[in-house]
Amino acid sequence: MDVAYPIRAVVPTLEGPVLAVVARTTRPLSGLEIHRLAGTGSPNGVRLALTRLVAQGVVHADERAGAIFYSANRAHVAWPAVEVLAGLRRAMLERIRGAVRSWPMQPAHASLFGSVARADGDADSDVDILLVRSDAVVADEAAWDGQVDTLRVDVKSWTGNRCQPFDLTVERLADHVNADDPLVDDWLRDGVAIAGDDLRAVLRRIRRRGGQG
Repeated sequence: MDVAYPIRAVVPTLEGPVLAVVARTTRPLSGLEIHRLAGTGSPNGVRLALTRLVAQGVVHADERAGAIFYSANRAHVAWPAVEVLAGLRRAMLERIRGAVRSWPMQPAHASLFGSVARADGDADSDVDILLVRSDAVVADEAAWDGQVDTLRVDVKSWTGNRCQPFDLTVERLADHVNADDPLVDDWLRDGVAIAGDDLRAVLRRIRRRGGQG
């Protein structure tokens, strides 16, 4: 699945990203604005996609002072399907959150990072998940590993993308912090929360303990 525009799983042409942009707002947008927000295709390609969507009736075109502004036709019989497709990223995040939050053995912290978190990848992007084990995991690491393996398989089934858990103990996370690993900055900057405590709270506890596990 294209992690930047999951709608392409069903609408692989440029109409997919264009529809996703139009669905996000009730404000009429010019073709150039839609091209900028979509971040894909050419201005002319976006204009042609909009022309096709207008012909199908799912997008309105309104000419004002020589410029054309486009908006969603939410009264269209197909619009509920468009809303579902435009919300696939949110649905993916909620499915992953629901899976992790249902685990009998909860993580101290879990978040998405990388291109999926930034929504700037593609169909070849991995689903990168930071998992910080709680202290309770030490007592039953097999149960923890089973949860993580199931998540890996499920995410692949849900998205078609490989799931790459970055599985750390608190001690190993402290090692990354003490080494000034740039990955820590990436996790803080791009992370999308899934479960457990906020990563900054976990890092504060590590620093109060002098970086020791």
